[in-house]
Amino acid sequence: MSTAPTPSPGRPVLTLIATLLAVLTVWHVRRYSAGAAAIALSLLFTPWLLALPGVARGHRRTLQMAAFLTTPYLVYGLTEVLANPGARVYAGMTVLTAFALFVAIVHALRTGALQR
Repeated sequence: MSTAPTPSPGRPVLTLIATLLAVLTVWHVRRYSAGAAAIALSLLFTPWLLALPGVARGHRRTLQMAAFLTTPYLVYGLTEVLANPGARVYAGMTVLTAFALFVAIVHALRTGALQR
C-alpha cells in the first residue's frame, strides 16, 4: 500500500495568492512612482497577509472569508481594464488570477478536507 502524501486542497490557493500579489507588485512598480506604488501595495497586500496564516492551516472560516476578499481585486481589475488602456495587460492578469483564486477557494471549501 502506498502512503504517498495527498496534496493539500489549500496549496493551489496559496499558490494563486502568491501569483496575485506578484502580478499586483509588477503592475504597480512598473506603472507608478515608488511612493504611490508603496502605498497602493501596502493597501492591496494587507488583507491577504492577515488571512495567510489561516489559509495555510486550512481553516474553513478563513477560506470562506478569503472568497470574499477576491471581490475587490476583481472589481479593481475590471475597472482598470475598462478605464485605463495602458494597464489592460496587468489588469487583465489581475482579473484572471483573482477569478482563478476564487474558483480554487470554492473548490477547497467544497472538497471538505479542511479544518473547522
